[in-house]
Amino acid sequence: MVLERFRLDGKVAVVTGAGRGLGQQMALALAEAGADVACAARSADQIESTAEAVRALGRRAIAAPTDVRSPASCDALVQSCVDQLGRIDIMLSNAGVGDALGHGRDLSDVTDEDWRDTIDVNLSSAFYCARAASKAMIDRGGGGVIINVASGTALRAYTANFAYGAAKAGVIALTKSLSAMLVRDRIRVNCIVPGFVAQRPPATEEIAAMLEARARYFPVQRIGEAWELGPLAVYLASEASSYVTGQSFVIDGGGLAGGVAPVGFAPEVDG
Repeated sequence: MVLERFRLDGKVAVVTGAGRGLGQQMALALAEAGADVACAARSADQIESTAEAVRALGRRAIAAPTDVRSPASCDALVQSCVDQLGRIDIMLSNAGVGDALGHGRDLSDVTDEDWRDTIDVNLSSAFYCARAASKAMIDRGGGGVIINVASGTALRAYTANFAYGAAKAGVIALTKSLSAMLVRDRIRVNCIVPGFVAQRPPATEEIAAMLEARARYFPVQRIGEAWELGPLAVYLASEASSYVTGQSFVIDGGGLAGGVAPVGFAPEVDG
């Protein structure tokens, strides 16, 4: 009975940023739980690859090239999902750019374009997708789930790209407000807050060594893996979390709880 509440049979999900990394793994997790999936991202080749993997799991899938910075593109994504898969039950807004424009620059060197693009791709996109998805859910009679993806940088200083941290903090605040606004329509809204998670296996020994060194900053002494966000996404998308809305779930190996320094100070760890 308990495990049945995690099933997503008959549900249809849209996942943005589904072409690789966290988005791809969450899309596959939703499919494994029984959902059909509309895979969205700017790269057609990447999302088609994810869609093929979803189909290999026995689920329906479409690949919908989407620029989440565009309201019209987000509207078209939801409409394509409804037209081709029949409905939308789950909107998982994962698309974002961690090394966005302005990354690593001093405050005075960050341009207006840098700021606006970072806000648009990481925050405005969540609003556009939630607006389009909730309308489709309400038009069908209500009920559904919206899952936003923020970042641990929203909860601490992030000097490498303060605009990104600000955008992701906005995602958390947006999640809370949307949850209160949409509860009357039986739409739950929650947020996943990843810490440092490897998007893919290290391509070189140098990258592997960097990840190993970075792992010293986390209490669990390792970097997270992309697949580990999948089970949390399934929980939030399913009836197992039917009494959960307006919440943010940090998944960071204890990084925030352990007091990770914001600017690279080495921790004191034995061994």
